[in-house]
Amino acid sequence: MLEISFAKPELPKSGVLVLPVAEGAALAGHAAALDKTLDGGLTRALEAAEFKGKKGSQASLLAPKGYKRVLVLGTGKGEAPQGAEALGGTIAATLTRESDAAVLAEGFTPEQAAAIGFGARLRAYRFDKYRTTQKDDEKQKLRHLTIFTPEPRKAETAYERLEALASGVELTRDLVTEPANTLYPAEFADRTEELKKLGLKVEVFDEDDLKKLGFGSLLAVAQGSVRPARMVVLQWLGASGHDDGKKQKKPKDPLVFVGKGVTFDTGGISIKPAAGMEDMKWDMAGAGTVVGLMAALAGRKAKVDAVGLVGLVENMPSGSATRPGDVVKSYSGQTIEILNTDAEGRLVLADVLYYAQSRFAPKLMVDLATLTGAIIIGLGHEYAGLFANDDDLAAKLTAAGKAVDEKLWRMPLVGLGESYDKELNSPIADVKNIGGGRAGGSITAAQFLQRFVNGKPWAHLDIAGMAWASKDSAITPKGATGFGVRLLDRFVQDNYED
Repeated sequence: MLEISFAKPELPKSGVLVLPVAEGAALAGHAAALDKTLDGGLTRALEAAEFKGKKGSQASLLAPKGYKRVLVLGTGKGEAPQGAEALGGTIAATLTRESDAAVLAEGFTPEQAAAIGFGARLRAYRFDKYRTTQKDDEKQKLRHLTIFTPEPRKAETAYERLEALASGVELTRDLVTEPANTLYPAEFADRTEELKKLGLKVEVFDEDDLKKLGFGSLLAVAQGSVRPARMVVLQWLGASGHDDGKKQKKPKDPLVFVGKGVTFDTGGISIKPAAGMEDMKWDMAGAGTVVGLMAALAGRKAKVDAVGLVGLVENMPSGSATRPGDVVKSYSGQTIEILNTDAEGRLVLADVLYYAQSRFAPKLMVDLATLTGAIIIGLGHEYAGLFANDDDLAAKLTAAGKAVDEKLWRMPLVGLGESYDKELNSPIADVKNIGGGRAGGSITAAQFLQRFVNGKPWAHLDIAGMAWASKDSAITPKGATGFGVRLLDRFVQDNYED
């Protein structure tokens, strides 16, 4: 893990120094002092490199006087440096071979200085748990980053919240990256128990509990696997607090977040093609995001009541697996004709969503799921699909996504539901789990979920195209992205905290 610290501006005597420079700006402050110490060597080097300070540009001086390396990074135009998180990500990506470095951020606000540290921490993430033959030049060496800023205490205060958020994102990435033979429903549930130390109330429901509750829809997905199902309920009472430290109050008008947790998805009897099936270890990314979000809210002591629920199953083909054509009874009492066992995530969410509203009377509900391949066909890997029955909720989520660059695109649901809904009518049950064909698959999936919402303000985020990245981006190395943790944390902070 990359450690971040803040200090008042000075020129370190040695090591690696990073100098952010705006486009068209002259060297100033300690950077100008360094240039003088180097007899104008920094200016000459930048001129030779034709460095103009454009956003994303960089120049490097190897072994200048007293230093191992000076890295100059362009921050682009504007009076104040922009893209501080991305700048931090660039620093972490560029200096992987260095053990520590210092950033001279004199022209940055305390909040921007904190954002540099946040971006660097997220970009420095690695999952090397199972690698035993790495060479030294393949390992991440950067362990500490010092950020010199005029107001270090304010920067530290701003970073405290971001540090908790970074830990939540990293937790989600860890969960999503784990192989399915290691992270199965019971193991996933066990790991959530560790979050009690943050002040979260954690309840784990085993398969017997779920049978007693009547979770027939969720259990239909799990019944083909030797790995028994689980449901986890996480509660954070940052607004209601506790009674006397012994008995926790019930959440009042909580925000409820629900995650699909299919720890591996073969498709069941409706089995998937072999090519790419290994990716289905991250079909639990929605659940991973909910757990990471709840850890972030608790870690930063968010002043809000929030509940996270995750349904955890493994979808496998076997002699006990659900067959296409089977009819099951959901927790809501509605019967479901299962025509395709690979449309399993919605079966998990149906029971958990209905349970969530029945037990907690939430202010609103947001579910996250790697639900459909159709959303990737429609939106690629640039946007997650947003479906909502409430315009205000949709607008707040969209704004939060834009603010943290985790983008959402709203898809049809309100006003068109009746036409899509008819496709889900079953001749022998209350509802079937797929529509009439492949067309509009992500929309009919959302419409299925809406049948278990009862008009409560609700949004469904289909994150199938965003949970895993095939290439690096500004603050996200390729692999598990942790998509949704920052978005929902911002959604909570901007709209529901005093």
